[in-house]
Amino acid sequence: MLHRGVAEVIRRLAPELLAVEDVFHAVNARSALVLGHVRGVVVLAGAQAGLEVAAFAPATVKSHVTGYGRAEKAQVALVVSRLLALPRDEPPGDATDALAVALCGAHITLAPLAAATRRVAERRR
Repeated sequence: MLHRGVAEVIRRLAPELLAVEDVFHAVNARSALVLGHVRGVVVLAGAQAGLEVAAFAPATVKSHVTGYGRAEKAQVALVVSRLLALPRDEPPGDATDALAVALCGAHITLAPLAAATRRVAERRR
């Protein structure tokens, strides 16, 4: 069911990149195992759709979103909500984390493209 849902979202939105968070060390082994299974299904759906899959460490995500790799969950949520003009009514959660990973993926993959585009434009002047 999860695979079908993710594959449908990929088909509908046609992203160019699938950004996921790297595996992290969890205190609860069962939670880590379930998360690993879910992550594997999501990565499989992306790979089957021909997407580039990029994995980012939690500290990398935090650094790209907040400027500080050890930012607290609430700090990440605040920056994400401001960057995306989202209401700040809800406490930080999985959706905020997912949006932070997506922003990190966009920043890392689009920033070099933007820089290259600027260099080309400057040469033409």
